[in-house]
Parts: sequence; C-alpha cells; structure tokens
Amino acid sequence: MNLRLSHAGRLTQPLVRGRDGQLKPASWEAALDRAAEGLAEVVARYGSNAVGIFSCSKATNEVNFLAQKFARVVLGTNNIDSCNRT
Repeated sequence: MNLRLSHAGRLTQPLVRGRDGQLKPASWEAALDRAAEGLAEVVARYGSNAVGIFSCSKATNEVNFLAQKFARVVLGTNNIDSCNRT
C-alpha cells in the first residue's frame, strides 16, 4: 500500500478499512460517513450508554460545551469526560 505521508510522517488523507480488511485511502466525506455509520450502529445495537467521548481540559469552554452538547443531543449519552481532574 502506498500511503501518502507528510514529511513529519503523518497521514495526509483518511484511511478506511475495506471489506477485505485492508486500509485504503478515502475522501474525508467517505471517512466521516463511515465513522457516523459505525457510531449509529453501536447505539442501535447496544444503546446510547455504549458510547462516550473524551474532551480536553485544555480546550476552551466553548469547545467543551459543544462536545457535551454533541454527546447528549446527537449520541444520546451523558458519557463525556473532559479530564478536568488531571
């Protein structure tokens, strides 16, 4: 597989796992759609308490607010940790 890496060794495009189990380059839209489908599948199969998110204590209050809003409204869970105690 020929991955496009930046000079710092970081990926420059997302990868998604194909049906054959191999990671393949994808567009950002396709990768985000795959992530959304995966989250929706977990919530449908196991309930909203099966998912959660981490935010960052060094993020702004506005970013942490959006993270908790996303967790509660979109994912339907109160499972959010902003690591403020560290």
